[in-house]
Amino acid sequence: MEHMKAYFMFTSTGPLVVLTSYDFVKDPELLKKLDAKGLSKFIACELSVESCKAKYGTHFDIVCGDLRQSDDFRVLDWSGERAFKNFSFKELGSPIFYESE
Repeated sequence: MEHMKAYFMFTSTGPLVVLTSYDFVKDPELLKKLDAKGLSKFIACELSVESCKAKYGTHFDIVCGDLRQSDDFRVLDWSGERAFKNFSFKELGSPIFYESE
């Protein structure tokens, strides 16, 4: 994934850190994929990709290189506890709210 964005997502199952090649988390095609994964309601805050690389190190590289996952959306961190410890609120971009109709 050469061009990517990173987001901290607050979901019904807990916080996630995700990477995507879409330019915006509310891109209609991405929303279809998220909805299919059960992520039909969330609050997303953009993160610095460089900060994610620094915090997750080798795991970041593995997630980006895992060919079994989709090229346009990958979960970097499923652990809400770890995600909350890794990022301060100051590192989160403005909240983006989404709820499917």
